[in-house]
Amino acid sequence: MKPIVARQKHVTVLPTDLEPSDAELDAIEWEMPLILADVDLLDAEIAVLDRTPSELDAQRIRRARRRMLTARRDLINQAIASMPAGAA
Repeated sequence: MKPIVARQKHVTVLPTDLEPSDAELDAIEWEMPLILADVDLLDAEIAVLDRTPSELDAQRIRRARRRMLTARRDLINQAIASMPAGAA
């Protein structure tokens, strides 16, 4: 059996510093409430994948969906409020 190897050099050279920039970290921190709300909703939905959801499960999913929608609304409102006048 022959090993499979590339005959050409890599086309794209990766940068040596793969850390996120300060702006990217700020954006992640700004979106963190929405990210956490999305994770809670996914956890609630994953919990009922292999069974019929009970009333308590359905309530947990509804609550998580409301938290996610609230976090999304708050981020959108913050983004609109931070826009320069006349841009909206």
